[in-house]
Amino acid sequence: MGTVTAQGLRKAFGEVQALDGVDLDVPDGSFFVVLGPSGAGKTTTLRAIAGLEQLDDGTVHLDGRDATADTPAGRDLAMVFQSYALYPRKTAFDNIASPLQARGTAKADIATAVDRVANLLHIERLLGRKPAQMSGGEQQRVALARALVRSPRAFLMDEPLTNLDLKLRVEMRTELTRIHRSLGSTFVYVTNDQVEALSMADQVAVLREGKVQQVGTPTEVYERPANRWVAAFVGSPRISLLACRAQGEHLVGDQGWTLPRPRWATAEDGRPLLLGLRAEDLSVEQRGEAVLPGELYGLEPLGDRTVVDVMVGAEMVKVKARPTVTGTPGERLSVTVDLDRVHLFDAGTGLALPTAGR
Repeated sequence: MGTVTAQGLRKAFGEVQALDGVDLDVPDGSFFVVLGPSGAGKTTTLRAIAGLEQLDDGTVHLDGRDATADTPAGRDLAMVFQSYALYPRKTAFDNIASPLQARGTAKADIATAVDRVANLLHIERLLGRKPAQMSGGEQQRVALARALVRSPRAFLMDEPLTNLDLKLRVEMRTELTRIHRSLGSTFVYVTNDQVEALSMADQVAVLREGKVQQVGTPTEVYERPANRWVAAFVGSPRISLLACRAQGEHLVGDQGWTLPRPRWATAEDGRPLLLGLRAEDLSVEQRGEAVLPGELYGLEPLGDRTVVDVMVGAEMVKVKARPTVTGTPGERLSVTVDLDRVHLFDAGTGLALPTAGR
């Protein structure tokens, strides 16, 4: 078993409210990612679950039992840090073995356990090396092996890939998902990288300023964001948000444009709204009636595609287009909108409009 439940977590550092009523429910065997910008409270949440941070309020339950008063050692959780935290004078074998050595495990059992995780992580050749003789990616694998070797209740990972270059980060994302599938253990993983979150997670909890904004699958968080902040934080290029109002069968933009109202949109006439447009749901090839008039601002060639920056009035809209698209800044063009894929948010509260029947 490896369920983790956090209820009403609160923690302040002086006048800064790091956690403001955080609730999380991590199922057994899941890859659960806590996503948010710097200062959102991600690491504090992880440390609270681990017992490394004394809470002002709230509880932590492990496998259904209240573990709030337990010591870190008594919680049986393994933590993988951003800094690796390897012993510099010990070999990889001894670094990996250190949790078992601290428990007084028999040498033969330690050797068996170290060999098992070394094979899992493909680091057999590193066991005789010290950290200074390893690359960053190799050190990260050793740090991960040290956590895996003792089969804890759950693994807590605090931005473990941050210090790696892009190529290694991509490789390690694949490795971590493979390891998770192989072990079937519970992973609670903290990151500010939405690509990591969306590509690795079973469930994502999005944090902002110590509060949970949304919990759901990667698909739910991306395609059905709970509010404008989640919509803007998750996704690249960033979602375009245009001010408008519902008027009869149409949406009328503050910049003078008009679109047919999406069939699922139930907002009352005159209600101030924000229309959210993802770049992949737009086209610079005019077709149909759902068209925004605009002016080409610039092109961002990205190899497999080009992002077209279009000014709709005073607002920038980004469109994913074919890599062969060309144009001259200032020329007039039209942006076709897939109305079945747009998002609508209340301009005042920022909350997403209900999408029943969508």
